[in-house]
Amino acid sequence: MEKNNRTRRVCLVPKVSGVGGMVSFKARLIKGFSERGISVAEDLADDPYEAVLVIGGTRNLTGIWKARRRGLPVVQRLDGMNWIHRKTHTGWKHYLRAEYGNLVLSVIRSRLASQIVYQSEFSLQWWERMYGKTQTPYRVVHNGVDLQQFTPQGPGERPVEQIRLLLVEGTIGGGYEFGLQTAIEVGKKLCALDSRLVEVLVVGRISVKLQQAWKNEPGMQVSYLGQVPIESIAQIDRSAHVLYAADLQPACPNSVIEALACGLPVAGFDTGALAEIVGRGAGEVVPYGGDPWKLEQPDTDRLAGSVFRILMEQESYRIAARRRAEEAFGLDCMVDGYLEALGV
Repeated sequence: MEKNNRTRRVCLVPKVSGVGGMVSFKARLIKGFSERGISVAEDLADDPYEAVLVIGGTRNLTGIWKARRRGLPVVQRLDGMNWIHRKTHTGWKHYLRAEYGNLVLSVIRSRLASQIVYQSEFSLQWWERMYGKTQTPYRVVHNGVDLQQFTPQGPGERPVEQIRLLLVEGTIGGGYEFGLQTAIEVGKKLCALDSRLVEVLVVGRISVKLQQAWKNEPGMQVSYLGQVPIESIAQIDRSAHVLYAADLQPACPNSVIEALACGLPVAGFDTGALAEIVGRGAGEVVPYGGDPWKLEQPDTDRLAGSVFRILMEQESYRIAARRRAEEAFGLDCMVDGYLEALGV
């Protein structure tokens, strides 16, 4: 029977705990599948379905193996891997969860997946460097964003008499507070470059202890919004002057492509896939100035200078940011890539 004349269904297997967030990706993928007449199961026991998409890893390796035995395509979506816990103290429980997560990901990649979707060229190269190449077919599919939801137009005006440097992460902690510290250092340096008040606006889950670790200083304030609904992100993006991409060695951060879609320029260090994602003209990606894999101190002077350049040429950067999102990160492009990998 032809595909167009039958019900198509895909099983999405949630990831194992330990590697980044997936809520926005999963919701966007389900929306894109639905618009193409494809329904979704979220449990391997919920038959029937024609293909399986493993979002990272899963503890149900037996279920994945049985799906392969039945001849179903099993596609694994891979971003990066856990590594911060090996470079800084995050507690033994976090260490064990992170190592277990890496093990599960690598087993599925090498033994169970019939195809792999890497979120970026950087992610592909990282996995091959750490775990070697596999015979499994693969492709690179960047994350996508709804260009009708994330737009430069809408609520969220930028303040005129102050600079707003935005940081958006799912969780700030477990070793990733390093990025917040860097953002605050950049904020301090901006005070010497511009007479306006500098606000470092932080979005994401963060402990009270971390919030209290950095105080406001003359010319600079740090504001915390905590976790916010995904529906609020576009308005927050539009209210900022620059997004600081705080994650080190990111595979394809949703916060960055959402910002670009809203016309918000991005600044960050040249680690991970950031240069691959931002491209030319949509922001500033500068050399780290040390070894990011060793968490050496970054060149915050250079980063602050790049943020200042964006501030001086806001409109041209904002136009380029939106153009970059339209060229590379539309939701349809992402959904098409996964459907081709799944063969449905």
